[in-house]
Amino acid sequence: MQRSAIVVIIPLLLWIVTGQASAHAFLDHAEPRVGNTVATAPREVTLWFTQKLEPAFSTVTVTDAAGQRVDAGKARVSGDTMAISLRKVGSGTYRVNWHVLSVDTHTTDGNFTFTVGP
Repeated sequence: MQRSAIVVIIPLLLWIVTGQASAHAFLDHAEPRVGNTVATAPREVTLWFTQKLEPAFSTVTVTDAAGQRVDAGKARVSGDTMAISLRKVGSGTYRVNWHVLSVDTHTTDGNFTFTVGP
């Protein structure tokens, strides 16, 4: 009897733990890629996440080395993807700051840089 209870309880506990661990929208990849150097300035930054996002509560900004915003305003969110247009930018390093709310109500945030230039 005890052995059959253990056989049921262990998989249940594993399911609960792994289910909670994947309940957040984490950055999967971005374009320009995280830490990448690109030859020409991108027109926009696009981020893909591991879960669908809540558009009303998900934001992204892009700043230059002086901390000035170079994005063109409000982010566009569709499913698990968020994008923001950029004003004309020159050579330099840019920081992308994001804050998202996944549809399961968990928030995550983070940042990364990319560089424009040779």
